[in-house]
Amino acid sequence: MKNKEDILQSIIKQGVLPLFYYNDVSVCIEAIRTLYNAGIRVMEFTNRAEGALEVYTEIRKQVAAEMRDLFFGAGTIKTLKQAIAFAQADADFFVAPNLNEEVASFSNDQNMLCIPGCMTPSEIHVAQQHNVALIKIFPANVLGAGFISAVKEVFPGQLFMPTGGVEISTQNIARWFDAGVAAVGMGGKLISKEILQNKSWDELFDRTRTVLQIIKDVKEKKL
Repeated sequence: MKNKEDILQSIIKQGVLPLFYYNDVSVCIEAIRTLYNAGIRVMEFTNRAEGALEVYTEIRKQVAAEMRDLFFGAGTIKTLKQAIAFAQADADFFVAPNLNEEVASFSNDQNMLCIPGCMTPSEIHVAQQHNVALIKIFPANVLGAGFISAVKEVFPGQLFMPTGGVEISTQNIARWFDAGVAAVGMGGKLISKEILQNKSWDELFDRTRTVLQIIKDVKEKKL
């Protein structure tokens, strides 16, 4: 049984949740190996195209065999049907751009970590009613760090993770953590389409190490 508290704490400790999608299994495996070797122990594979479930299923088998301490979640889980399918494919956790109460209820029934996307106080309130520990603020570049600072006052103790437009820079990442986030989600700014298409694994390794170091430094300054 997957321990959702362990996964949550791994995301908080790591400070970043990398996410990407690509339709070539071999390219995905190399990207995941690179992220893993750079220090990543929890990440998200997004369900953003037809055939994503089949790709995920194949990758999941190799991850389980090769990187046993990597928590490998499924993202863009917008419907109950998708949640059931990816749970059967052995997803460790779910991430979504939206708040679907059926997905949240199913996740609770399965004792799985679910990270729904919210952009209003009303959605955050509903998510809390489903005992959601970590909420994805999306799209973060539209809402901004000030939004998180404000809603944290209204929802004390709630954990937030902005996703969408988080930049690889000390200034940008520090702004989010200063606002009180638990972690940041990073997709194309970290794992760009060009990196995947060109198989630029050294660049991906360096970017990942840079992000992890920035987050470590930012957290230490807040202590």
